[in-house]
Amino acid sequence: MRNCSGREDSACWTSSSGNDSITVASADGSSPSSAIFEYRYQSSTSSPDTVRGWRWRLRYSLMNVLVRIRKSQALRFDPYRYAREGGPVKTEDDPLDPTPVAAMRETEDAMAYLDRVVTEAGGIALRYGGFYGDPSDTTLIDAVRARKFPIVGSGEGVSSFIHLDDAADTTVLALDLEGPATFNIVDDEPAPIKVWLPELARILRAKPPRHFPTWLARMFAGEALVMMATEARGASNAKAKRELGWTPAHPTWRHGFAETYAATGKRGR
Repeated sequence: MRNCSGREDSACWTSSSGNDSITVASADGSSPSSAIFEYRYQSSTSSPDTVRGWRWRLRYSLMNVLVRIRKSQALRFDPYRYAREGGPVKTEDDPLDPTPVAAMRETEDAMAYLDRVVTEAGGIALRYGGFYGDPSDTTLIDAVRARKFPIVGSGEGVSSFIHLDDAADTTVLALDLEGPATFNIVDDEPAPIKVWLPELARILRAKPPRHFPTWLARMFAGEALVMMATEARGASNAKAKRELGWTPAHPTWRHGFAETYAATGKRGR
């Protein structure tokens, strides 16, 4: 665990509530998709009321941390690092991408290393989908309104999302589980960009996204964006639901986006 004392940067986030503190440190200094959670709790009792209070404070601290991570990541959608072959949705048992694009190789290697050291130590690795759910974070919706987030090529690249509330809930649940284990923390509906991006534009009452050919996007945005837009795989949450006893409060990004951004769309008309 990286020492976060005195640090407020994109590699380390800390939130406190009373005697509790939670720290998230990323392996490569930028990506929260595969992160170490360190939770410190001080109490002299273990009564049911104390445990309930502990869980509530932990969830509150997690929400603060996750919101800060999401805001620090701007438009980045951490892709699931699964091999770009076979079906569009992958489980935790599927192989990771053996040949990530050059711009993402260091991050992919760092996240794979973190998965490995956490599980080898008997811990639990959580692979989060794209965070959403904070209506004050307008980075994505501003880009969609301005038509600066295009559909590239086929638009078949699959994204998996997770509402911040569900991300916090599953992290709390994972603390009660014996490791080692790895879980995809995503909603029930992985979707290609060509599906979710126009739907988000509709919710925002914005114009439909532009379409760019892959050669043009590669020239101006790079190979990583082209890969994510055309080849990325989504992730299945079946294992997390089964083994954590978790039911997402926001089972699909369709309803979650509408709940989070509908009012924003009306104001943006």
